[in-house]
Amino acid sequence: MTTSTVKRSRKASGAKQNVTPSLVHWRFVVVLIVVISVFAALAARAAFIQVIEPDELIQQGDSRTLRTRNMPTYRGLVTDRNGVELAVSVPVRAIYADPKIIHENDGLAEPRRWQALADVLGQSVDSLQEKVSNPKRRFVYLQRQVSPAMAEYVDKLDIPGIYLRRESRRYYPTGEVSAQLIGVTDVDDTGVEGLERMYDEWLTGTPGSRKIRRDAKGRQVEILETTTGEDAGNLQLTIDQRIQALAYKEIKEAMIYYQSSSASAVVIDVKTGDVLAMVNAPSFNPNDRSNISPHRMRNRVITDAFEPGSALKPLAVLTAMEFGEVGAEDVVDTNPGWMRLGGSLVKDSRNYGELTLEEIIQHSSNMGTSKLALSVPKQFLLDTYYNIGLMSDTGLNMAGESSGIFYDRSRWSEFELATLSFGYGISVTTAQLGRLYATLANGGIKQPLNIIKSPQQTGWQGQPERVISEENAKAIVQMMESVTQRGGTAKKAAVPGYRVAGKTGTSRKAVAGGYGEEYVNIFAGIAPVSDPRLVTIVLINEPGGDLYHAGDTAAPVFSSIMGGALHMLNVTPDDKHVTSGAWLKGGNSGS
Repeated sequence: MTTSTVKRSRKASGAKQNVTPSLVHWRFVVVLIVVISVFAALAARAAFIQVIEPDELIQQGDSRTLRTRNMPTYRGLVTDRNGVELAVSVPVRAIYADPKIIHENDGLAEPRRWQALADVLGQSVDSLQEKVSNPKRRFVYLQRQVSPAMAEYVDKLDIPGIYLRRESRRYYPTGEVSAQLIGVTDVDDTGVEGLERMYDEWLTGTPGSRKIRRDAKGRQVEILETTTGEDAGNLQLTIDQRIQALAYKEIKEAMIYYQSSSASAVVIDVKTGDVLAMVNAPSFNPNDRSNISPHRMRNRVITDAFEPGSALKPLAVLTAMEFGEVGAEDVVDTNPGWMRLGGSLVKDSRNYGELTLEEIIQHSSNMGTSKLALSVPKQFLLDTYYNIGLMSDTGLNMAGESSGIFYDRSRWSEFELATLSFGYGISVTTAQLGRLYATLANGGIKQPLNIIKSPQQTGWQGQPERVISEENAKAIVQMMESVTQRGGTAKKAAVPGYRVAGKTGTSRKAVAGGYGEEYVNIFAGIAPVSDPRLVTIVLINEPGGDLYHAGDTAAPVFSSIMGGALHMLNVTPDDKHVTSGAWLKGGNSGS
C-alpha cells in the first residue's frame, strides 16, 4: 500500500471518530426554559394586575396624574334697602409653604430672600424657618389674606417651596357705622358675629370643581369632569344707610359729649315694622380687628335690657283707658303729691294737684300713673303689658336677642304694681321699647320688627295683630305730643316743621341691694303725629357729666336723628306753627 493510500485511509478513519452535534443542545434548553418562565411570569403578573387586583395600581396612577381643582367662589353681598354695599368679598392671596420641597431644593440657603420675606410679612426669619423646619410636612400657612401687591412681591422672591393660593377676604365699606349689626367673618370667611353669623349658610356658596389629568411635568392634558357650584345668596337689609350713618354720628358725639359709657339708637318704619337704623357706640372697625374689645362687638339694641322708667308711663295710662276706668278727658287727683303703699313711698317732684291724662304724661307724674294702674285689676294690667310685646321677642330673631327681664309673681303688692306703672320692676331692650311705640303709632296694631328685605322671610316672624283699640292708641299719641311742647319734659326733642310725640325716661341702674347713682336716659318718640311714619328710640347709658336727665341728653339727640330721617325720606311737614325757638337747646329737664 502506497504512502498516499495510507494517508487517505488515516484521514478517513479520523473523520469517523468526530461526534455529530445534537439539534437540541442542553444550553438551548436552559435558555428556552428561562425565556418561557420569564414570559409566563410576565403573563401571570399582567393577569394579576389587569384581572385580579387592578384597583391599587389604578389608584396609584390616578394619584400621580389626576387633580381636582375647586373653582373660586365668593361670599354673598350684604346691602341696604337701596343697594348700598355694606359687606363685600374681595380677592386676596394666601402664602403657604411645602417644607419637603424647600428641603429638597436647599431653599433655606437663601438668607437674603428669607429676610425679605420676613420683612414683608412682619415676622422674624427664625419664626418663618421654624414653621418649615420639618421636611416631612407638605403644607403650612405662612400668612393668610395678604394683599395682591404683597403676594406679587413674594412671588418675585422665587423661594423654592413657597407658593400662593387664591382666597377671599370680607371688607366692610361702612366701617364702624354698622359693625355690630352686620358682624364679622373669621379668616376662613365664616360668619362669627351679627348677621354674618345668622345668615352664614345663605351667604356661603358651594364652589364648583373640575377634575383634570396632567402629565409628568404637571401640564393639564385632559378635562375629565366639571361640577357646577351653587352661587352664594345676597342679603338685602331694611336699613337705610343714610339714616344709619346719621344716627351713628349723633350717638357717637353724644356719648363723648355726655361722657357716657355707651349709647344706642333704633329707627323704625311705623307702617311696615322695617328697621331703618340700628346703631351702637362705642363701635369698632371690622376691617382692622387687631385690638377689638369683646364689649364693643355687642349689639346693645337687642342684647342689653334696662328698666325703661318713665318711658313706660303712657302704657299705664293706656291700660286704664282700655279697661274703661277713665276717659281721655278725665281728671286724676294727685294731691298731696305723695302716698304710702305698704310702707314704701311714691311721690312726684312736687304736688301737681288735679291732672288730666295728658298732663300726667306731660309732667311725668308718678302719682298719676300709680293711681291709674291701681284702678284696674292686676291681671288686666299684666295682660296688657304682655299683649303689647314687652316680654317677648321683637320678631327680629337675631343672634343674642334678649326677651327682657320680668319676674311674674303669684302675689303682687300695691307698691310693686305702682312701680311697674312708671317703668321699674321690668327690663326691656331698646328694640322692644321701639316696637311698643311703633304699636302705639300704628293705631294699636302690633307687628313684628323686620331687618331683612331679601330674601323674603316666610311666616316665622308672626303676623300683625290688634292689641289696643285704635281710638285709645291715637289718643295716647296726641297726649304724648305735649311732652315736646311748652311745659313738657322734653322741649329739646322738638323737630322744626313736624309734630312730635314722645316720652322721656330717666331711670337709676339697679345694683346689689337696691339702686346706685348711675342713670339710663331714654327718649322714645313718634313723628309726624298727624300721620305717624317713624319711631326713634335713643338711649344714653350712664352719662357722666352734670346733665343726667333724659330731657337734656337723649331728647336733643332724638331731635337730630328724627329730623334728619324725616328729611331724607321726604316726609311732608305737618306743623303749621314753626318757630326758630324749636331749635333752642334750653328747656325743662325731665324724668
